[in-house]
Amino acid sequence: MKKIITWLGCLLLILNAKSQTNFQEIEAYRAKAPFEMPKVVVPVFKNADYNIADFGGKNDGITLNTEAINKAILICSNSGGGRVIIPKGTWLTGPITLQSNVNLHLEKGALIQFTKDHTQYPFIRQSSKSNTYVVASPIHGYDLKNVALTGQGIFDGAGESWRPVKKSKQTDAQWKALLASGGVLSKDQKIWWPSQEAMDGDDYLKTLKAKGEKPDDKNQVPARTFLRPYMFYLSNCENILVEDVTISNAPKFVFYPNRCNNLTISGAKIINDWWAQNGDGIDISQCKNVVIYNSFVSCGDDAICMKSSSNNGDAVNTFNLENVLIAKNRVEHGHGGFVIGSNTDGGMRNIYVTDCEFDGTDVGIRIKSNAGRGGDIQKIYIDNIKMKNIVEEAISFDTYYADVPAGKTRADDATTKRNNLIPEFHDFHISNVTVENAGFAFFMRGLETQKIYDIHLNNVHINAKNGGEISDAEKIFFTNSSIKITNALPVLNIKNASNIDFANFEFGSKNSQYLKLGDNVSAITIKTGNADAVKNVEYNGNATKSAITVLP
Repeated sequence: MKKIITWLGCLLLILNAKSQTNFQEIEAYRAKAPFEMPKVVVPVFKNADYNIADFGGKNDGITLNTEAINKAILICSNSGGGRVIIPKGTWLTGPITLQSNVNLHLEKGALIQFTKDHTQYPFIRQSSKSNTYVVASPIHGYDLKNVALTGQGIFDGAGESWRPVKKSKQTDAQWKALLASGGVLSKDQKIWWPSQEAMDGDDYLKTLKAKGEKPDDKNQVPARTFLRPYMFYLSNCENILVEDVTISNAPKFVFYPNRCNNLTISGAKIINDWWAQNGDGIDISQCKNVVIYNSFVSCGDDAICMKSSSNNGDAVNTFNLENVLIAKNRVEHGHGGFVIGSNTDGGMRNIYVTDCEFDGTDVGIRIKSNAGRGGDIQKIYIDNIKMKNIVEEAISFDTYYADVPAGKTRADDATTKRNNLIPEFHDFHISNVTVENAGFAFFMRGLETQKIYDIHLNNVHINAKNGGEISDAEKIFFTNSSIKITNALPVLNIKNASNIDFANFEFGSKNSQYLKLGDNVSAITIKTGNADAVKNVEYNGNATKSAITVLP
């Protein structure tokens, strides 16, 4: 017994030392931030343990442990807090409701398997102040203080029982296996749904609306599977820690904290199938003072994403998301490695992304929004990023983003037609970035009424199959950078843009250096000391040679 106690003590010392080292490194990154990054408060818990087995929990993978887990959490919280321990084994459960001052700790070898029985997921209010009802998330908490998910165990959200799947995202073998598992197909045979009820959910909700019925916790039940929940949802919470755990196979987004302060994610693994519809990894929404450190994300949509909505429907010089440090993370698969948007109307600033790797994502750095959901996005700093095998653009700024759910088309997204809540992207600083094997190097598309501006790229080197495009932009600065392409020219296609500076920039291609200029282009300055930098330029529309100035 003495040896066992000694061994456990040593293990705890090792784990505590690892955690302490992590927080020391986070502090070093915080000190390096190019803005005044506040110290993020990490929750501290009472030294008391509550084992769910003592509350009737059974790790047989068959018994439903919803009551046992939630009872342990509630008693722990009411007793002043501590750790609720999930021991090794498979624990089947319905939704888990977190409480203040509770650290839900999964031991190594512990699997929380959320049930595929959707009747176990009731409709609850979206937040304590909301009259909107949503399907209860597998893990959720409202208005909490001091809460954590820790340990080396796994949460599995049974996402395959909720999500539609597009045929275009599957191999032939995967598609055949999916059809053999059951479910139903859309009329065009291109979308698999887990049930008829799921496929009919959208039409059912439209019928409710046509009848003038307000959706509530009862009349939405037939659309429950269609209205699949976020996996881990927190609303209006503070002092949050997510450390070392694996959160996987979500019905929709994996982790979605909304209006939270003081959030630390360290050493976590956030995983969704790469074909998962709306399968975002980490979506930080309207939060302040956030650290995402040394974590792994692989998912079916945006990987590490910043979102910000306004509270009153109008963007009035607000910054509902600010002070975010994202350091030393790795992303494999996802629509974007680091992402901003699409809803940005609440404004955001002071985001520092550093020492991250993106491998195999659709886009590397993805900044997106559109009229109808745009706001002021500024003071964004991105450095020391390594990317490879990027399917589309290495770096993308797009103000014409359209949300296209399963079964919809771009034409269904009415927000692209609005003329209010205009996105304003400016004061971006991207430096020390290397990209190997991207589909396209660069994409920047602003609005005629609001150009993208004040974008600085320093020591950014991109090797891609194809070049890029800049339109409706001004004050774009490339310094000590290069774009090298292997396919057809041009390296960069520029139109409706002005004040584009290239200082010591290499236009590399298999043929020759090349720019293509379109309408309304002016004040292109090339500071290379090499006249060959503009040896081959194509002028279109009203573009003329006077648009370019070459300086030594």
